[in-house]
This record gives sequence, structure tokens and C-alpha cells, in this order.
Amino acid sequence: MSTRGSNFMHKWLSNNLKGIIGADVISVSETTQKLFVDAKALGISRDEIEEETGSVYETILDAIVHHEAGTGD
Repeated sequence: MSTRGSNFMHKWLSNNLKGIIGADVISVSETTQKLFVDAKALGISRDEIEEETGSVYETILDAIVHHEAGTGD
């Protein structure tokens, strides 16, 4: 089983996490859609990402919450 989808998502998050406004529903939804658009441009399907990671929405929300907790703001 390929880990390409998971690798893409983790790399994408590390490159884009600072630009995410917050852990609200709208920000997470918009971020999820942006991730899928960028993945599609590289030939990576939504199914391929979700197959490896499960819920992308929950993964992004978790990354935002943990990132915000580590900023000390």
C-alpha cells in the first residue's frame, strides 16, 4: 500500500500550517478544500489521501490545535 497520500498531506500541512487562521469550522473546511485542490494538481486523489490518513478534516483540526498550543499565544 502506498503512503503517497499521507506523505503529501503531512508535507502540505508543514508548509501551510502557519497560514491557517484558526480551529473554527470555516477555517478547517477551507483548508481541507485547499489541500484537496493542491493534491489534485499533483495527481493525488482525495481517496488516496483519506485511505492513508482517515478523516482529513480531523487531521487538520488536530494539527491546528496542537500548533496553536505550542505557540504560547
